[in-house]
Amino acid sequence: MSAAFEPASATIVVVTYNRSHLLTRLLDSVIAMDPKPGHVVVIDNASTDNTTELVESYRERLGTTLVYQRMETNTGGSGGFSEGMRVAYELGSEWIWMMDDDVELVDDGLAKMGKWAPRFKSIQGRRYDYDGSEFYWQYRVSPSMGIPIPFAPAAFDGSGYKEMNSGCFEGMFIHRDIVQQIGLPDPRFFIYWDDTVYGWLASLKTTAVIVNDFVLRRTREIKQWDMGLRHLNASSDAYRYYIMRNRAFMRHYYKQHGTYRPVAFAFGSFLTFAKELIRLTVVERKVRGTSNLWRGVRDGRKISRDSSWTPMPPLAPLTADAK
Repeated sequence: MSAAFEPASATIVVVTYNRSHLLTRLLDSVIAMDPKPGHVVVIDNASTDNTTELVESYRERLGTTLVYQRMETNTGGSGGFSEGMRVAYELGSEWIWMMDDDVELVDDGLAKMGKWAPRFKSIQGRRYDYDGSEFYWQYRVSPSMGIPIPFAPAAFDGSGYKEMNSGCFEGMFIHRDIVQQIGLPDPRFFIYWDDTVYGWLASLKTTAVIVNDFVLRRTREIKQWDMGLRHLNASSDAYRYYIMRNRAFMRHYYKQHGTYRPVAFAFGSFLTFAKELIRLTVVERKVRGTSNLWRGVRDGRKISRDSSWTPMPPLAPLTADAK
């Protein structure tokens, strides 16, 4: 059991891109938080809207230390979270709480996460969906196939937590000790599968859990196919490309850790492709877009054959003077 959680030891990392109207709601929710984190780091992926001015307008009223960093180019969610975690780590943060710009915090969200901090070092809280319903997140993956397990039980027992082997940057709460061991999130993903892989890497080092505490609300409505307990969201051509291309990065990581099974992983890629076809035809009600899937498959094959590929390295512990 670790020492009691200190809210000021936590840093919230937010990645944003051209969505200042959503970022406003998130920063407003930080103002309303009690307790507050020691820092809020906003990584701006070269937005072309009024994001810079908006963030600066919160500096004196946020109620905590604001760190704003604007990237020179759009590095995607992967690049943004990698940079944001680097900044938080170098600030000396004990806990790093990752989130996109399309969520807002429950007022006592940090306190709810903090109560689990003495027991675990990789924690995922629960989220409310845009309509106020409970959002179901697939918290377990099959490493052999490299896909989420859609029928993982949703209910919690009296312990209030379930072990997970995945991660989601929309709410991942992770201790610096684990970040030091597994390194920063891999910016090469750009978008998609980056948090899945990162959460899986964390679960190899510590007991990772999803807890039965609601700490975030989603603030962006997404077109969905309602399947009862589960939902299938609409996507985009960019997502379709990266969801297939980045299977190659997953393959490298699984191979490095001895869990890669060629036949099972190929089947997982087939199921991923089929799921995206269903998303196109049923949720988005169109047939154009399959070329992006095939382009992702093609480019992924090149990455898979890259013998020079190396994983993200561990981080060096900070000296007392650097903290």
